[in-house]
Amino acid sequence: VQLQAFGGGLVQAGGSLRPSCAASGRTFRRYGMGWFRQAPGKERELVAAISWSGGTTYSADSVKGRFTFSRDNDKNTEYLQMNLLKLEDTAVYYCAACHKYVCSRESEYEYWGQGTLVTVSS
Repeated sequence: VQLQAFGGGLVQAGGSLRPSCAASGRTFRRYGMGWFRQAPGKERELVAAISWSGGTTYSADSVKGRFTFSRDNDKNTEYLQMNLLKLEDTAVYYCAACHKYVCSRESEYEYWGQGTLVTVSS
C-alpha cells in the first residue's frame, strides 16, 4: 500500500486542522493505521492508531480529548481531526499502515507516508 499525507499547515494555538492520508490499493480496509509525529529534536511518537473497522482506536495521552482518528474504507482515506491545538503539537505528522487489526508500536508499521507539517503559532 502507498500512503500520501496532506492537509497540514499553519494554525494559531487553540485552532483546528484535519490532516488526511490517502492510500492506494484495494486492501486498505485490511490494514491497521496510525498517525505519528516528530517534532524538531525529538523522537518520532505514535499519536493515534485505528483498527481495520475503525471501531478500535488508541490515542496518546498528550492528545486525548483533542484529536480524533477516523477512517473511510470506501474512500481509502483516514483523517486526524486535531482540535485545541497547542504549540507543542508542532511537528511533521506521518501516516502509517500495518498488517494487523490494530498496531500500537512503531516497529509494527511497515508502510509510511511522506509526512505533512503542522505548525502551531502563538
